[in-house]
Amino acid sequence: MSIEAERLADPTVRAFVTAVNAHDEAAFRAVLTPDVTMSDDGSDRNVADWADREIFSSNGHMDVESESDGGHTLVVTYRNDTWGEMRTKWGFTVDGGKVSRFETGQA
Repeated sequence: MSIEAERLADPTVRAFVTAVNAHDEAAFRAVLTPDVTMSDDGSDRNVADWADREIFSSNGHMDVESESDGGHTLVVTYRNDTWGEMRTKWGFTVDGGKVSRFETGQA
């Protein structure tokens, strides 16, 4: 059973998930700080390159299974055309209503 994006506790994380699932690059960029950083399985990545590859060019989609830490930590069934479906954990640092860092990896 998944949690609908509009029911997520943190409005910034909610906007992030909504933008990913809508494949809305402008909305995705708008929810990030200009100096946003991220890591995938413990390795820092270039956000723009990673998002293009893992989300936008491969039809990425987040089905949120659970949230904790005030909505800043999610367990997600993530799927895209490259890797198929996998259970992942996402952690978000939110500053001033924008995501300044996100970390994802296998759950």
